[in-house]
Amino acid sequence: PMHKIKANMDKQLAVCGEAPFYTLGPLTTDIAPGYDHITSGIGAAMIGWFGTAMLCYVTPKEHLGLPDRNDVKVGVITYKIAAHAADLAKGHPAAQVRDDALSRARFEFRWEDQFNLSLDPDTARSFHDETLPKDAHKVAHFCSMCGPKFCSMKISHDIRAEAQKEGLEAMAAKYRDGGDLYMPLDDGANQPAGE
Repeated sequence: PMHKIKANMDKQLAVCGEAPFYTLGPLTTDIAPGYDHITSGIGAAMIGWFGTAMLCYVTPKEHLGLPDRNDVKVGVITYKIAAHAADLAKGHPAAQVRDDALSRARFEFRWEDQFNLSLDPDTARSFHDETLPKDAHKVAHFCSMCGPKFCSMKISHDIRAEAQKEGLEAMAAKYRDGGDLYMPLDDGANQPAGE
């Protein structure tokens, strides 16, 4: 269980003299046969954060059957996510740079960059193209989930653009009303010495 992971990791580090520790999981609950890659991915992210040296992936078929190629892919991707989440929690700079790059790509609707920066570009592109298959959709400033009217990122862009427009209009009015582009010097305090 999640509440026991840190104590177990701390104990392992103490008893083994901080020798590198390798884990399969740990599973955070035992009620999800067929989804053990998820329950163990949660545990892997936590134990990675707490200091384990290596993570071994778990597939959806754990304890149920032999994994096929796709099961292995799903398990490996799940553990790449867990390892990345642990790296973020530990403050690993490269992990943050990658996360920030994808976040910017999302906010700026750079779909190709989103696909290419993801852990599994083929799956990301495939999921996008199931709903929005045309090339024109890869430059759209919305996604299929919220659409063009309710996309929170598009709304944020619109609010920023409106605020910028209002700010520019306010500054233009200020300069029109004042008639001067530059502010006058105050009481000569900023004059060079001797003038």
